[in-house]
Amino acid sequence: MKSSSLRLFKPWAAALAITIPALPALAEQKKADEMVAVGEPVSCIQPSRIRSTNVRDDQTIDFTMINGDVYRNKLPYRCPGLGFEEKFAYKLSTNDLCSVDIITVLQSGGMGLMQGASCGLGSFQKVQKAGQ
Repeated sequence: MKSSSLRLFKPWAAALAITIPALPALAEQKKADEMVAVGEPVSCIQPSRIRSTNVRDDQTIDFTMINGDVYRNKLPYRCPGLGFEEKFAYKLSTNDLCSVDIITVLQSGGMGLMQGASCGLGSFQKVQKAGQ
C-alpha cells in the first residue's frame, strides 16, 4: 500500500515542482501592459488631480489623473510587499507628490492596517497605450 501511494504522489509532486516556479512569471504576465512613454518624465504631480492609483508590482505604480492621463512611477528600488498589498500611504513634503517623497506600504492585519516598508518614489513618466 505504501508503494502505490508513492506512485500516486510522484506525478502530483512533479506537476507541483513544475508549476510553483512558474507562478511568479504568471503574476508578471498578468501585470504586463501595452503602455509606452510619452514625453519627458516629471518630478512631481498634483495629489488633488489624482483620480486613482494602480500598483502594478513591487516597483511600479500608475497614477491616473482626473483628466485621464496616466503617470507611471518606477521606484528606484523594489518596495517589499507593495505588489502584494497594493496599498500605500504618503506624506507630502510640499503641495505636490514628488520624486523625493516616501511611500509606506499598508499591510492588512488582524487589527486593521499596519505600516510596512517605506520606499522612495522615482520620477513620474506619462504613459499611454501603444498606438494612440
